Parts: sequence; structure tokens; C-alpha cells
Amino acid sequence: MLCAIDFDNLHTVLRSLYDEMMPLCSDMAGVAQAIAGLGALFYVAVRIWKSLAAAEPVDVFPLLRPFAIGLCIMFFPSIVLGTINSVMQPIVQGTATMLEGQTLDMQKYREKKDRLEYEAMMNDPSTAYLVDDAEFDRQIDELGVTEVGTAAGMYIERGMYKVKKAIQNFFRELLEMLFQAASLTIDTIRTFFLIVLAILGPIAFALSVWDGFQSTLTMWIQRYIQTYLWLPVADLFSTILAKIQVLMLQNDISELTNNPNVNLDSSNTCYTIFMIIGIIGYFTIPTVAGWIIQAGGGMGAFGRHINSVGMQGGSAVAGVAGSVSGNIAGRAGKLLK
Repeated sequence: MLCAIDFDNLHTVLRSLYDEMMPLCSDMAGVAQAIAGLGALFYVAVRIWKSLAAAEPVDVFPLLRPFAIGLCIMFFPSIVLGTINSVMQPIVQGTATMLEGQTLDMQKYREKKDRLEYEAMMNDPSTAYLVDDAEFDRQIDELGVTEVGTAAGMYIERGMYKVKKAIQNFFRELLEMLFQAASLTIDTIRTFFLIVLAILGPIAFALSVWDGFQSTLTMWIQRYIQTYLWLPVADLFSTILAKIQVLMLQNDISELTNNPNVNLDSSNTCYTIFMIIGIIGYFTIPTVAGWIIQAGGGMGAFGRHINSVGMQGGSAVAGVAGSVSGNIAGRAGKLLK
């Protein structure tokens, strides 16, 4: 393994962090209630004064708005956050279930492909010694003293095959680690945004009582829901990539079943390309979430910045991976000749 990191455990830690930070909302409730109370006083006084000055009856229903907001502030963790999280949680669970199913299928087909590839090489005497130590020792023992050159060639070919497989596994594990790191980055930023929005949510609600700040309430709700959707969008993105890999593995299994001597190097290259696409695509998740629910310009500007950084980072990863793999492939080709 290139790097033994339990990414699932890190995602679980982020979930626990969010739950642990939620009680801090109550610390802001007192300040928010004072701001909202003062705003409600001016809100009600101005409207009653206008109605009395114009000799019009007082419309009581609009005057209930600051009191409803004050009730939300008093019970913010349960009424506001609890309601939104309860509505959004089934979406997160649904996308997580889809991703888990595709991941299990991918692991199953990958094991089947590796087994078929091993069996195909074992059935061919010219390649069996490359993958099996017992077969290699048997063929070496059968060679005579005069066939030292053949034995040396077998050692070289077996060594080159192991180097090739090690390089392929290294790049696969490297890209998979970068893919998981991109997922963890998005989840960390999402958790940070949600915690900040949740803790300062009572303040946003309190400011919305004042005239001129009414849009603060709807903007907070929009931004919270949009940020909450980052995780299900990321799971859907991972599900699509996992499904692509499953289809590629199914195609490889079909090729190995019908033609055991088929060359799968092009398939391995396509897998690498899709992993690079996945790394780049993860940083477009804030933009995609913004298509589902429109939030303010501040979050959109940050999302565009993330996309720009992701595109630059993805281009760098693709360039480095391409140059290194091309250099290694060229040197390996010269050695084989």
C-alpha cells in the first residue's frame, strides 16, 4: 500500500465534529435575542405609527414576523437546524447507499478480473513463470547447463514484469489516494462552512428582523442547504465514476473470457485517465450544488476559486503522471529490446 489512510474514519470524524460543535449555537442565542428584540421594537413601532398617522387599521399579521423569528432563535438547534437536517438527511443517506453499492460491485469485478488474468497467464507456459514462483523454479530446473542464456533471459523478463506491475500498482494507488484526498478536502470545507453557518445562524436570523436586512434570512437558508448538498453531490459524482469503472471491468472480464491473450494495457491507461478526471471533477462540486439551489455571490465566488485551483492542480497531476509514465514506459521499452 502506498499510504495506509482510513479515509472513511476521517469522514466519520468530520460528522462527529459537526455534532460536537452544534451546542455552541446556544451561546449565540442570547446575543441574537437582544439584537432581534431591539429590531422587533423598531419594526412594530414604525408600522403601528404609520398606520395611526394614516388613520388606517393596524394589520396585525405582518407584525408577527419578528416574534416568529425570535421563537426560531430561542430554539435554533431544534427548530431550524433540526428541521433542515431532518429533511436533507434522507438525500445524503440515499446517495451514500448508491455509492456503497457501486463500490462493492467494483471490488467484486476487480477481484474477478485479477483472477481471470492470473489464470490466463498460468494457462500459457510462456507466461506462467512470470506470475507463479513454483512454475518459475520448475522451468529453471528443467534448463540444462548449456542454457544459461535462456535462464538469464527468464530472470530478466520476470524482473521486468514485476517492475511493470509495481509501477502500475504505484500509480493506481497514488491516484486513488489523491482521489480520496480531494473528497476529504471537499468534505472538510463543507463541514467548516456548515459549522460557521450553524453557530452564527442566530445572528443572521436576528439581523433579518431589521428593515433592510430581511433577505439575510432567505440567504442563510439558501447557503446552508447548498453547502449541505455538497456531500450528496460528491457521492453521486463518485457513484458515476465507480459505475464507469464497473463497466470497464466488465468489458475486461469479457475480453479475458473470450480471448485469454488479450492485452489490457489500454484499459489500465483509461482507468488512470478517469481517475485524473475524477480528481479534477471533485472541485466542481460547489458549482454543481449551486445549480440545484441558488445562493449568494460570496459562495459562488469561492466556488469559482475552488474550481480554478482544482483545474490547475488537476492539470499539474495529469502532466506529471503523463511525463513520468511516458518516461518509464520508454526506458522499459529500451530494456526489453
